[in-house]
Order: sequence, then C-alpha cells, then structure tokens
Amino acid sequence: MAHGITFDPADPLLARVRAIAVALPGAQEKISHGRPACFTRKVFAFSAGTTRAEHAEGLHPHRLTVLLEPDERLAMLEEGAIEPAYLGPYGWIAVDLEGADWSLVAELIDASYRMTATKRLVAELDARG
Repeated sequence: MAHGITFDPADPLLARVRAIAVALPGAQEKISHGRPACFTRKVFAFSAGTTRAEHAEGLHPHRLTVLLEPDERLAMLEEGAIEPAYLGPYGWIAVDLEGADWSLVAELIDASYRMTATKRLVAELDARG
C-alpha cells in the first residue's frame, strides 16, 4: 500500500532540517511512508516521529527522528525526546522541532549520519573541519 504525502513541502521547519541534512557528504532525500527521509546508503533522519497513539490518530507533529548511540539515546529520552512508534525499539528517538534548539538538531543529525554513513563519507565530513 502506497502512503500519501503527509507534509507540506514548503514547511519552514522541514526546510531547516533539509538544509542541515543534505549538506552532509553523499546525503540525499527521498519520500518514505509519506514523509521526507535523508539517507546515504541507509536512512539517518526522518522528518517525522509519532507515538503509537498519535500514529493511530493520523497525527503528524513536527518532529525529527534520528538513530543514536545507546548512551546518547538514553540521555535524549531523559531530556524529553520520545521513542517513536515502530523505530524506537531499534534505537531511534524523535525530538520536537517546534521551538527547537537548532544547534542540537544539527548535532543529532550529525550523530545519526555518523551511525549510518560509510567510513569514507564520515572521513570526508571530518576532512571538512
């Protein structure tokens, strides 16, 4: 079953996430389950993230979903991040983008990218300084 588009392409919060994510070496965007996802060979950021109850109600809050190292994940959950439906058990967390600290958003995208990108791409990122 194909998923319909569940986002506004002109959304300014999405534009900020895209600007951060696609600036990383080899990063691209695709639509996955009706929402934007940034990837190299694997997805490292979803512009989505719902609890099971929100998902069941068809809600799509402004959230960013990323994959983190276990210790970083636990710290973010203690700081108010949520464990998103379906991906949470696999190490992913979601943070609200409304009123977000954009330096933290950039750090989370960077950390998730480093978890999923090839060694060559991470080395290319590190070489940028």
